[in-house]
Amino acid sequence: MSTDTITLPKAGTYTVDPAHAEAGFVARHLIGTKVRGRFTEFSGTFTVAENPEDSTFEAEAKVASIETNQSMRDDHLRTPDFFDAENHPTITVKSTGLKKITDAEWKLSTDLTIRGVTKTVVAFSATAEIDRRDFGVSFNHSLLDGSVVVGNKVKIELEAEAGLAE
Repeated sequence: MSTDTITLPKAGTYTVDPAHAEAGFVARHLIGTKVRGRFTEFSGTFTVAENPEDSTFEAEAKVASIETNQSMRDDHLRTPDFFDAENHPTITVKSTGLKKITDAEWKLSTDLTIRGVTKTVVAFSATAEIDRRDFGVSFNHSLLDGSVVVGNKVKIELEAEAGLAE
């Protein structure tokens, strides 16, 4: 299947290949540094429909698999201060609509669920920015200079390669 400028995958259901995929995030720490993290256990599928705007996507990440290259931080992120992995073991993303803007640009709307809170997120690519407080992740500490330890804006990144499910 193709449009004027791009070739779309063959219609069918595709499964994310974890060996060629990453589900990650970026959050501000202190005044300006970025902490990058990822979920090492996740899965996803997308279905390419004959009419591309009828295509769907869904993915799930296991909160306990969070990894930021700092084990004390990872352990803290699993607690009720942040993701509360014991009570909310997964983060899910499910598409709610796909709309063609131009042949090379599509608008994907999704429902993102973190800590049992679902919000609609719209992205033009596999990245989105959220305010973590909207999902009940509000832990923070003020420093002596008035700044805070954790930024409220979090950039979500998803890169994936998939193969046709059999």
